[in-house]
Amino acid sequence: MATFTQCVLFTDSDGQARFKEAPIALDQGTPQSLLSQVFASGGYQLRHSPVGFRSSFHCTTHPQWVFILGGQMEIGLQGGISKVFGPGQHFFSADLLPEGATFDPAVHGHWSRQVGPDPLVTLFVRAA
Repeated sequence: MATFTQCVLFTDSDGQARFKEAPIALDQGTPQSLLSQVFASGGYQLRHSPVGFRSSFHCTTHPQWVFILGGQMEIGLQGGISKVFGPGQHFFSADLLPEGATFDPAVHGHWSRQVGPDPLVTLFVRAA
């Protein structure tokens, strides 16, 4: 069976954000057009970030898919690990603050920034 590999940003058991890859089965459609299941969503939001944009460490408030429509987005984690996503790429952002925890920017979350010469244009699709 064919699969689509999705990058997932999640909160690990130690409270820190991590990346992992997760397969999504492409078990629907036809041999010429393999499809995944239909995923529920809870709305979408578009964002434009100018050249030079960088956030501070934060956690995702609601699980969501982040699609890069233009420019490049770098996501940085504790310990210096980062990934850059370009146009046509996406990731699932689910690094929520652990229940009962008080946010600590030295432990929790991720930062994001625009990289390269072009503004960053993203589409956020909230998971239902």
